[in-house]
Amino acid sequence: MLSRILVPMDDSEHASHALEYALDNHPEAEITVLHVVGVPSMMMGEAVSLALDDNINEAAADHAEPVFERAREIANERDREIDTSIGIGHPARDILDRAEDYDTIVLGAHGEDWNRATRRFLVGNITETVSKRAPIPVIIVR
Repeated sequence: MLSRILVPMDDSEHASHALEYALDNHPEAEITVLHVVGVPSMMMGEAVSLALDDNINEAAADHAEPVFERAREIANERDREIDTSIGIGHPARDILDRAEDYDTIVLGAHGEDWNRATRRFLVGNITETVSKRAPIPVIIVR
């Protein structure tokens, strides 16, 4: 039986489906929704604004809140509670760094990078990296 599940989420529909799957199929498990705000780079416009903010943790929380609001709505529809956690940095690395604290990771098949990563036919880049490197089972939800 799974008692602790990590569900990394962005604002994609696939991430919402992953949370729904975790809540529906593991009613006794503690679910933690993780949103990782990326590190600033020239290709990540939203993350660049974090570097310019006086309080990076507060700015990260502001960026994560819409994702957490959606996650809470999904949980409330099922009369469930969830925990939330914010990461800052590379999403796959942050997920993998936390993995050993959980029994499994439930990921959406495609995240925000799905349309940009044409060489990825079945899963997004973050999902692929986590599924290959995680020290615990990974469930990929479409």
